[in-house]
Amino acid sequence: MFKYVLLVAFVAYASAAAVSSRSDDANAQVSVQTNKVRVDGFDSELETSNSIHVVEHGDAEGNINGEYGWDSPEGDHVLITFVADASGYHPKSELLPTPPPTPEGILKALAYIEAHPSKESKN
Repeated sequence: MFKYVLLVAFVAYASAAAVSSRSDDANAQVSVQTNKVRVDGFDSELETSNSIHVVEHGDAEGNINGEYGWDSPEGDHVLITFVADASGYHPKSELLPTPPPTPEGILKALAYIEAHPSKESKN
């Protein structure tokens, strides 16, 4: 019985902590907000009281670079930098997954194919 009471108390505490965390997010205040538009681009910055921040810089060609971040529920600071240009959106972060290296056999096969194009390619 004591274990059951202890388990219920723990679940109640965890639920209260989660609700408290969510209510902190719901009541977050903007502490910094600047937007500067120039002939050759823009600069924008946003920070909130719950550790969210966004910084962006744009140029006259429509390219944007910047970063955004927040604190995860585990307490880690998440930071993502990015470039958005004519070739797409390119984020960088230690938290983003990366592909495994290409196996040596595949690299050799691709080199062979490049060195020996099919007869159809010569037209």
